[in-house]
Amino acid sequence: MSPASSPDLRRAFARKIVAQAGVREPRIEDAFAETVREKFAGPPPWFVARHGEYVATSEIADLYEDCLVAIDAARGINIGEPALHARCMAELDLKAGETILHVGAGVGYYTAMLARLVGETGHVFGYEIDAGIAARAQDNLRDRRNVTIAARSGIAPGLPSADAIYVNAGAIEPYACWRAALKPGGRLLFPLELPHALGAMLLVHRADDTTRWPARFLFPVAFIACETERDHAAERGLAERFRDESWRDVHSLRFDAPDETCWLAGPDWWLSSAAP
Repeated sequence: MSPASSPDLRRAFARKIVAQAGVREPRIEDAFAETVREKFAGPPPWFVARHGEYVATSEIADLYEDCLVAIDAARGINIGEPALHARCMAELDLKAGETILHVGAGVGYYTAMLARLVGETGHVFGYEIDAGIAARAQDNLRDRRNVTIAARSGIAPGLPSADAIYVNAGAIEPYACWRAALKPGGRLLFPLELPHALGAMLLVHRADDTTRWPARFLFPVAFIACETERDHAAERGLAERFRDESWRDVHSLRFDAPDETCWLAGPDWWLSSAAP
């Protein structure tokens, strides 16, 4: 029989994670305390990341640290760091009854928390492009009536309308399909980054203004990249912009003609250091 965590262990873990993340939202603490990590990690031995390498363990307490847990160690696919996701969920400010798109859902650990935060009247659509990993997520979340997992890319036309989109795979732009899916007042949070490189989480709010939306970077991150067609010219431009700390000055996402405040421009969008 595989080892199982106790409610006390999970509660202590949850308190530690929200404290480390600087989060003061009891619902997020409860989401971590009530989501059983070993259910999603699979049977032991587990491979947890320590000091830049994976370490095998069968100790249940080792799962309840602020660490990566391998889904596929050979490809570097993991259940992400809890404190990072706690802060992201706090920034998204999820409410009961909302519809969430979770791009890069993995085995569903954080999808389960999103589902808890939006409650029975809300819904989470999870997208995982790897069919085997998506099947694990579907199995892990089979008792969640407010979750739908699709084994497909989350970068595609026809996504459901959403109050929030949470992306857990690196992207080189705020894709048009994500912007189109956002309801008025909706939030998009994704890692703007190059493949195999450090980037930063970008939080965008859809405003009534059709030409400019509030946007700001939160903190540096490194996610596995979205699987989509490569744009090498765009990647070179993004690499140049992340050579310094100027990304911290971004305040808006715009859709009109770029001006002198432009930090980075895409085909029909640009990031500006000016307020929206």
